[in-house]
Amino acid sequence: MSDRYDFVVTSGGIGPTHDDITYQSIAKAFNLPLKLHQETFDKMKLMSKVHPNQPKFDWDVDSPARRAKLRMAELPIDESRDLKKQALFPHDDLWVPVSVVNGNIHILPGIPRLFQRLLEGLKPHILPRLSDPEGKGTHRVLFSTPLPESGVADYLTTLAAKVGPKGVKVGSYPRWGKKNNTVTLVGRDLDYLESLVDEVQAGIQGLRVDAESDGEEDPKQIKKQATEDANKDTAEQVVEKP
Repeated sequence: MSDRYDFVVTSGGIGPTHDDITYQSIAKAFNLPLKLHQETFDKMKLMSKVHPNQPKFDWDVDSPARRAKLRMAELPIDESRDLKKQALFPHDDLWVPVSVVNGNIHILPGIPRLFQRLLEGLKPHILPRLSDPEGKGTHRVLFSTPLPESGVADYLTTLAAKVGPKGVKVGSYPRWGKKNNTVTLVGRDLDYLESLVDEVQAGIQGLRVDAESDGEEDPKQIKKQATEDANKDTAEQVVEKP
C-alpha cells in the first residue's frame, strides 16, 4: 500500500498495553528497529498528568508502569532518512507524535478526538504535495434517481469500468428517508463528464440536478421525464439519418 499511494494513515494500536502493536507491526513490515524517540518521551513526561490511582509513579525509576509508557515513545526509526521527518508534532499542546514510516505512512492514535486534531494538523505537510490542493480543477456532476441502489448497481459497475481509465469516479449515495438517491461523477475533464450526462440519466432512470436537495419531486415523474428525454434523443437520431 505504501508503494501504491502517496499518503497512508493508520488509526489506533499505539497505547501502552500488550495489544497495542501498530508500531511493532509496521517496524517489522519494513525491517526497522524500534527506538526510544527522546523528544516524544520528554513531551510525555512534561505534559502527562499524574493519575489519581498511580500517585507514586516516578518517570526516573524503572517499573512496569514506566515500561508500559515507554512503549508509546518507541517508534520505528529508519537511520537512512531524515529523523526530523519521522516524528511530527502538529500541535504544541499534544505529546503524541505522528510517526512517519517510509515517507508516507502516518501512524495516528485511535481516539477520535486526537485522530482528528492530528490529521488536521498535518495539512501543512500534505497540501504542498497535492497538484490541486483546493480541488479547483475537480468537477462533480450530480444525478437524482428514484431507483434503489440495488436497481442501479449493475449499471454503475459497468459505467465505473468504462470511465475509470479516464480518471472519473462514480459514486452512489442513498438518502435515507428521501424519495430519491444520488449518483455522482467526479473528474477533471468537464467536457467528458458533460458527454456522459444523457447516458447516465437513461441508465439510472433519473435526472441531473444541481444539488442533493434537488429532484425531490415524485419519483415517477423523474422516471417519466428520463424516459421522454431518451425517446427524444432516439427520435432525433432517426431524423438525422440520411
